[in-house]
Amino acid sequence: MILNVTDVTYMGDYTLLCTFSNGEKRKVDLTPLLSYPAFEELKDKSKFEQFGLDGTIFWSNGADIAPEYLLEHGSNVN
Repeated sequence: MILNVTDVTYMGDYTLLCTFSNGEKRKVDLTPLLSYPAFEELKDKSKFEQFGLDGTIFWSNGADIAPEYLLEHGSNVN
């Protein structure tokens, strides 16, 4: 089964609540990614908040994140 993000909610402070196609939900803090060049401009929270969803999370500057990364680096939500 291919893992996809099916829903995402902005929680504030670079944190997203992601729901996955396998039914799991994870709260993911993306702060560590902001030091990488593709994500650096997303330090501006107004830009970070403007993400899209198409099987995973993406931004208009071309940055995106693999669903597997989000699942592995997120904390469980009950």
